[in-house]
Amino acid sequence: MYLQFMTDFFNTTIRLPLSRKNVPLKYALVHASYWIMVTAFFIYEKKYMIVKAGLPSFITCVCLRIGLLIIVAYLNLHYLLPKYLIKGKYLKYFAGVLLSITGYLILQSLFDIFLYGYVLGPMRRDRFWETISYNFFSTLWYIGIMVALKLSIDWYEQTRLLQKTKVEKLQAEVNFLRAQVNPHFLFNVLNNLYALTLKKSDSAPDTVLKLSDMMEYMLYDSDDAQVLLEKEIKYLQNYIALEKLRYRENESIIFEVNGDTNSHVIAPLLLLPLVENAFKHGVSKMTGKTSMKIRIDIRETGICFFIENDKPVSAANPSNIAKGGIGIANLQQRLDLLYPGKYVFEIKEDADKFSASLQLNF
Repeated sequence: MYLQFMTDFFNTTIRLPLSRKNVPLKYALVHASYWIMVTAFFIYEKKYMIVKAGLPSFITCVCLRIGLLIIVAYLNLHYLLPKYLIKGKYLKYFAGVLLSITGYLILQSLFDIFLYGYVLGPMRRDRFWETISYNFFSTLWYIGIMVALKLSIDWYEQTRLLQKTKVEKLQAEVNFLRAQVNPHFLFNVLNNLYALTLKKSDSAPDTVLKLSDMMEYMLYDSDDAQVLLEKEIKYLQNYIALEKLRYRENESIIFEVNGDTNSHVIAPLLLLPLVENAFKHGVSKMTGKTSMKIRIDIRETGICFFIENDKPVSAANPSNIAKGGIGIANLQQRLDLLYPGKYVFEIKEDADKFSASLQLNF
């Protein structure tokens, strides 16, 4: 509840100076922090004026300078930048910036003439031009920082939005794959289950239970960002057991798991495409006896998954078989988003074998 409250609090909107648009409070706090630092720096730089000019003149100096800088900065940020610079009207943009700085210089210089010429003493000519130069370049500096801050925030927001769009697109593909649940697979499981019930086989209840566990995992657990590795492995075991009903004695499948399955979590349905691909393009295409080897090694630093299956002799286009379909492509995208820089994924093809390996590092 506290996290939700803080999220809602920082997402409330507020209007920045000289802007018609509302921005999230967190961005307004970034701007406020910036101006607090600018004000603190200026106070530190001009603290000698408290003694020489008095506190009222010092406060007036600080408020006037910071107020004018805020006006110039946000005039540039919310008017000149979107109206001219973003649209490629560079000449008008720089003319507007120079005009706003000129206005700032006139007002600030008039106050400086009064402050340094009458309050602190007579202002020398060289002092006057030094003040003008200081005001000009300091204003350019503050405007440049504000533009950089604005562009940085916009870049971050666009990057975050792009990442969110990628995740949503990827999730839509995962949901599409999950909704399919390989109809051909379900059709065969139901046919085999029907045959088992006709024979009153003792395997029928176990088959129903495995199918029920698979459906529960796909419909509920796979909605989570991560699940226990044990659940993912159990799903694969059920999938393989139900697939074996189709081939009876024609296949030899070895499924080996080494390590503690409760020690790690994993993105749901991450390993399934590799097993599905092995059945779809390997086992189902073989006319004689076939074999498949699956090994999962669980270590403290991560997970190593390896699968190997026989290659059909009459494969028309082996490269397509090795690459798989949307499932393998989706897997690659999910790995890029969920485990960036933390995985190694390889697919290999030999004369009579296909193999795939996936190493996830935590």
